[in-house]
Amino acid sequence: MRTPRFYTTQPLAVNQTLLLEPSPSHHLLKVLRGQPGTRVLLFNGDGQEFTASLTGSKGKLAQLLVGAPSTPHRESPLRISLGQGISRGERMDLVIQKAVELGVDALTPLWTRRSQVRLSGARMDKRLAHWHGILLAACEQSGRVRLPSLNAASALDEWLQSPAPGLRLVLHPDAGTTLHELSAQRDIQILLGPEGGFAQEELDCAEAAGFQPVCLGPRVLRTETATLATLAALQTLWGDFGNRAVDAETNAS
Repeated sequence: MRTPRFYTTQPLAVNQTLLLEPSPSHHLLKVLRGQPGTRVLLFNGDGQEFTASLTGSKGKLAQLLVGAPSTPHRESPLRISLGQGISRGERMDLVIQKAVELGVDALTPLWTRRSQVRLSGARMDKRLAHWHGILLAACEQSGRVRLPSLNAASALDEWLQSPAPGLRLVLHPDAGTTLHELSAQRDIQILLGPEGGFAQEELDCAEAAGFQPVCLGPRVLRTETATLATLAALQTLWGDFGNRAVDAETNAS
């Protein structure tokens, strides 16, 4: 069975004894029915991963003895920043989960003209916390040792004006350029719309901000499909799914 893997906010060091946070403690003690001696892996986002063993519990918290560290190479050579039009419920959850698994470096939920979800204040804070939980779980599952950034939701026009290095792409089914026609890059900013896509004025603003329209093929994809297909294609063309990662580093300036 695969060794359980948990994120902690605490500093980690060899021979340290710590109490795991409530949510992972519940999973380890109640869901996995961990017993003294159960082996786990811990990471806190600094690039290292530590072995640890369950020694007992205090109240509802699992007590662990931290073992040896390692520095696995599981992060993508691409630095991909994703601006994602906010979509409804499970679609947005799926995009965040799979984008993390596919190696995205930063995510920004975007309010667009056709966004069908409108949240503010405490409700928005609650949704961001929910998305952050999905991000952490995806890091635990996929073996990532650094956490992608999850930025606060932003209006599209504000996000477009934020400076960013490298290649800027906006997905559009009628674009005349495909990904394989582009030169390999390490720094990539991707813009994808919500259900219904972008209004023409939004596409015009994106192009004025330096975003190049690209398409994935002749079929019109749902927003969540387009996001995941784009990330997988980039990892295959220039990242760690294929054999051109060195080219991406060579072309980065």
